[in-house]
Parts: sequence; C-alpha cells; structure tokens
Amino acid sequence: MLTTAKNELLTRVGPGAPMGNLLRRYWMPIGGASEFDTIAVKPIRLMGENLVLYKDLSGRFGLVDRHCPHRRADLSNGWVESAGIRCSYHGWLMDQTGACIEQPYEDTTNPRTAKDDCRINAYPVRELAGLLWAYMGPQPVPELTVWEPFTWGNGFREIVHADVPCNWFQCQENSCDPVHFEWMHENWSTRLAGKTGPYAARHLKLVFEEFEHGFIYKRVREGQKEGDPVWTIGRVTLWPNGFYLGNHFEWRVPIDDENTLSVCWFFMRVPKGREPYVQGNVPTWHSPIKDENGRWISSHVINQDIIAWVGQGTIADRSKENLGASDLGIAMMRKRLFEELDAVARGADPKAVMRNPNVARCVELPNITRTTSVDGITLAEHENYPLLKARLKGFRHCFGQPPEVRRAFEQAMGIWK
Repeated sequence: MLTTAKNELLTRVGPGAPMGNLLRRYWMPIGGASEFDTIAVKPIRLMGENLVLYKDLSGRFGLVDRHCPHRRADLSNGWVESAGIRCSYHGWLMDQTGACIEQPYEDTTNPRTAKDDCRINAYPVRELAGLLWAYMGPQPVPELTVWEPFTWGNGFREIVHADVPCNWFQCQENSCDPVHFEWMHENWSTRLAGKTGPYAARHLKLVFEEFEHGFIYKRVREGQKEGDPVWTIGRVTLWPNGFYLGNHFEWRVPIDDENTLSVCWFFMRVPKGREPYVQGNVPTWHSPIKDENGRWISSHVINQDIIAWVGQGTIADRSKENLGASDLGIAMMRKRLFEELDAVARGADPKAVMRNPNVARCVELPNITRTTSVDGITLAEHENYPLLKARLKGFRHCFGQPPEVRRAFEQAMGIWK
C-alpha cells in the first residue's frame, strides 16, 4: 500500500513532474513509420505536451510543439515542405529542430537571419524496426537501443497502437503480474465463451528477479516442470515501461496523467522453406477498445488487459489496495522507480539508460521462443506449439486487425487461400 503522496510521484508525468523527468530520459516508441505512407502530419500528445509529428518532403521526421510561435495556430493543419512544416495561417516555416526558418512578409519588410526568439519545442525522432521513437529529455541524448528481435530476418512484423484512458503505471504494473494470465486471459475467456470450466492450471510457484534491463518473472503451474522455459528463462518486464514476451514487445507511453498510448510490435517467423522472406514496410494499425455500442471489447488478450487497467480508475488509488505474495514483482518495480527518481534528482542517469553505442547496436534479452523465432519451424510443426498454431488461425492479441494486414500475413506464412 502506498501513501497518496507516493502514488502522485509514480503517476504524474507532465513537464517538471519527477516521474515526467524520469521517463523523458528514455527513447519512447510513438507510432509506426508506415502511418506516414498516407499522411504527412499527425497531431500527438505525449507526456502532457501537445505536439505534431510529421514527415517532410525530404523524408525527415519531426516532432515539434503543436502551436506556431507566431499567433499559436495549430500546426497539425499545416503542410510539409522539403525542410519542415509550414503553418497554414500565415506561412511561417518550422524545421525539425524547432527553428523558425521562414516568416513570409516579415522576411520582406524586416528581414533578419536569426529568429531565435521564435523557436519552439522540438524533439528528435528516429526510425527503428518500423517504429518511430522520440526522445524528450535533456542532453546528451542517449543511444537508441536496438533490441535483438529488431535484427531478426525472415519474419512478418506489424505494429499496433491503442488509446487507453487511464494512467500509464497501472498499465505497466500488469507487465510484472503473471497470475493475471490464469484468470483474465484463460478463466475469464472460458466464462465469456459461456462455459463454467474447466479452469486453467493454477500458479504454484513464482520468482521475480531484477536485471540490468528490467525485471524477470518465472513461474511454475500445475502440470509444468521446473525445466520448462517459463521457469528457467522467464518473461521480461522491460524498463521503464515495456513488456517483452519473446516474439513481441508492448510499451505503455504516457499521453498525460490520465491517458496512455499502447504501442505493440509483433514478429512471426515464416515457416522453414519460405526463406528468404523480406518484408517491405511494417504495417501499422489502430486497435479499437470499444465496439459501436460503446461496450468494452473483451475478445482479445490486450483488450482484456485494457479493461483491467481502466477498471482500476483513471489513476489507481494505491492507498486502498491490499498486496499479496503474487505482487512481489510490482513492489520491487515501485521500489526501483522511487530509487531512480532520487537518482535523476541528483543529476545521475537512471537505470537502463544506454550510453555505449557498441552495446546499443544489438541487445539480447531472455527469450523463451528463441528456436521458433530465430531458427524457425516447418508449417506442419506449428501444430505442436499452441500459441503459434493460434496465431496462424487469427490475431489473438488486439482487436481489429485490418483485412489487408491479415492477407499479407497469410501470404508470408504460406497459408493464403
């Protein structure tokens, strides 16, 4: 149980808030590059700041304040040119550094080279693995970590994002909570299907460990042995706001104190015999969380998670909770966050900020699916792997996969009819 004051420290992410200062020390995934195949400008809100994300005619991405420095017009209504985004109100042109490089009429009547008084906030953006990443913290900018799965070949990738109307931290705590799989994703799904049983195998043993890139949880359930990879290797709570399950990542990126951007990156190895497979653009799509009648969508795994997160309240009141033995990982994560808040206040780098470019170019994580994800298996062998078999039949993680993405996936896997 936390005091109200400590809960505030964990949940407030706006400019100047201690947690906002901490999270700004990390590169955050904010969308997919393929979104800009059909658009050039996208309004976005991150860490309590209203911004605009764009791709100019030279192919550079920019992330700048949403409002023009002239008379505060909305730059999301502007258009891109070869060197930035131009305001549709009076034509002022901003580049990706936030500098104002053109002021029509003013440049004619009162020309001046320097326009530093008209600079707006701007943040660096990079593309990696089909994702767009932003860094909103102080200099020097850390390295953008290339997680090893981003280097894998012969796989179909897709990016899914969703808007979640609650605070980021109750989303992230879910990443260190293995028992919820038993109840939310298995037993609840059984009841949603109109059945009363049988219920899923119970958790018998849990271990939580900290490592340099976050936390690992390991578990033993009924019918499993301690030689099972979920016990010997485990799954990763990725620091500070991610989750890694072997062939996909999930991140919970704060929009503001009361809203979160869920960003997921999925990989599926093509069957042996279909190599080489080279994917072009990585498709990006938005997953709805409510149906046309306003009811929560509960049919898919991450949609079920979202129902749990939002159900805790816009900002969960942790002063009223009662933690148990299964919550040890959550307690460890909270303790580490408070320690890292203190580190940032002292001017130190927090946990897992990457400064070494040689290390950052490929970082391996514990992976329970290495054989199937890297080496691959035949199409027939997918029958022996329940989760992979289910993936061939349909996308079980997020609701709303577009038909064209499903079709491209099936063609890659060799199951298109």
